[in-house]
Order: sequence, then C-alpha cells, then structure tokens
Amino acid sequence: MTQDQNHNYDLEKRTLEFSQTLISFLKKLPNTQILIPLINQCLRAGTSIGANYREANGASSKKDFISKIYICKKEAKETLYWLELIGQSLDQGDLKQECRTLWQEAKEFVLIFGKISSKSV
Repeated sequence: MTQDQNHNYDLEKRTLEFSQTLISFLKKLPNTQILIPLINQCLRAGTSIGANYREANGASSKKDFISKIYICKKEAKETLYWLELIGQSLDQGDLKQECRTLWQEAKEFVLIFGKISSKSV
C-alpha cells in the first residue's frame, strides 16, 4: 500500500484499499481448521473499519460521530489481534511480510482514530 501525501488524509479511500488488500491477502491463506476461524474474524473486523468510518462521516450528531470513530478504533485493534495470530501461524516468506504490512496499517488506523476521537471530545 503505497501512499502519496494526499492519500494519507483520504481515510475513506485508505480504509477501502485496506479492506481490498486484506481480502486479497486472506484469500491466499491455506484453509486449515485452525486458520479458517481466524480468517473469518479478521475479515469481519478489518472490513468494518472502513464501513464504520463512512457511517461516522454521515453521523447525525457529534455524539454519533464520536461513537462511530470509537468503533473504528476498536475494530482496528481487533484486526491487529487477528493479524498477529495469523502471522504467528505463517512461515517466513511473502505471506508473512504481507501480514506485517497489513498489521502496520491497522496499527496506524488505531492511532489515527484514537487521535480523531480524542480531538472530537
């Protein structure tokens, strides 16, 4: 996920690209009895970051906006958890590196949404 200066601040686009990249990554993983539940949980949490951010942008009040942004942060933190578990199950290689890159982006989302929620109070 390369980002130019303007892209860093277009969170709707950035979260959509994260979801798309996450889906592509998860499709590459082996469908083992251990990984399937982790993949499903990661997919739900990771793709809901962008969905909740879009809901926040359409919020009916400041309180609703803050609530949705907090959910974005929670989902990003949950995504970190699932990516960490998935990453630990992978051998070194391209998939492990892809997992690290996704983990880093989710970590940035935690920081971004944390900052937005703290400034919105």
